[in-house]
Amino acid sequence: MRSISYTVTDYFDGKKIFNFLRGHIKISVRLLRSLKTVPDGIMLNGTHARTIDIIHSGDTVTLNIPDDEKTSVSISIDYPLDIVYEDEDLLIVNKPGTLAMHETHNHQGDTLANAVAGYLAAKNKSSSFRAIGRLDKGTSGLVVCALNSHAAARLSGNISKEYLAVVSGEYSEGGTIDKPIYRPDPMKTYRTADDRGDRAVTHYSVVESGKDYSLMRIRLETGRTHQIRVHFRFLGTPLYGDRLYYEEHPLISHQALHCAKLSFTHPVTNEKKELSAPMPPEMEALLESLRKNKRKAL
Repeated sequence: MRSISYTVTDYFDGKKIFNFLRGHIKISVRLLRSLKTVPDGIMLNGTHARTIDIIHSGDTVTLNIPDDEKTSVSISIDYPLDIVYEDEDLLIVNKPGTLAMHETHNHQGDTLANAVAGYLAAKNKSSSFRAIGRLDKGTSGLVVCALNSHAAARLSGNISKEYLAVVSGEYSEGGTIDKPIYRPDPMKTYRTADDRGDRAVTHYSVVESGKDYSLMRIRLETGRTHQIRVHFRFLGTPLYGDRLYYEEHPLISHQALHCAKLSFTHPVTNEKKELSAPMPPEMEALLESLRKNKRKAL
C-alpha cells in the first residue's frame, strides 16, 4: 500500500476534504471513488474520514492507495533494466530500441512491461505497468512508469519530452511540421502524412548536419503514433534505420530515434524533475560513420 500524507493549507481551512483532494492534490475522480470503498482509504489526522468532512489549516490528510492485486502482463521476466530514477511513485528507465513496450500478439513475454513486472516482483512490489506515454519498438530512451494510479493520473499529459533523431538529409535550420497523420488501413500500423488524418505538429532544431544527414532535436506538440518518423518522411528525409518508412541500415537495427530528455513536476512532492539519457551505442556508431563521410567530402 502507498500511503501519502498532505498538510492542509490556509486556503482550504474550513472547507471539505473533497475540495482539498480535488483542488490541491488533484486526485482523479476515479481514484477518489475507489478510495471511498477502501477501509481507511482516506484519513484525517490518523482516523477514518469522509470526503464531506471539514478540514482546518495544519490538519493531515492521508491517502492509502492499495497495491495492485495482479500485474498487467502474462509473465514477469528477469531483464537488466537501465534505471534512471526510482522512488515510491515512479520508475524511469532508459528503454533499448530492441525492446517493445507492451505485450501484443507478436510480443508475449519479451517487452518492457514484462521486464518492469519482473523487476518489481523481485522487490516484492506489486504494480500494473502504467507507462506515461509510449515509445515505438525501435525507439530508445526514457520511459516514465507510474507505480500507483495517483501518480499516473497526475502525470498523464504533463511530461515534456525531447527527442534526438538522425535523418537522411542535410538541414541548415530548424522549423515546424504541421501536417495531419492518417492511418490508411486500420489493420496495419503504417501511417502517412495526409489531410484526412488527425492534426500533428512537430518542432525541430538542428544539432549538427553534414553530407546526407542531420542530427535533430525534436519536441512534439501532439502525440500521434509514428509522428516523428512520418513527418520526416513527409519532408523527404526519413530516419536512418527505419525499416517501415525508409530502409535498413547496416549500423543500426532500428530507427535512429531516442527520447533523450524528460521534464515534469513530481506527482507527489511537486518537485521539478529533469532527466536525461545518452544515445545508445548503435546510434552513436551511425553518427560517427556519417561524420566520417562528411570529413571525406571536405
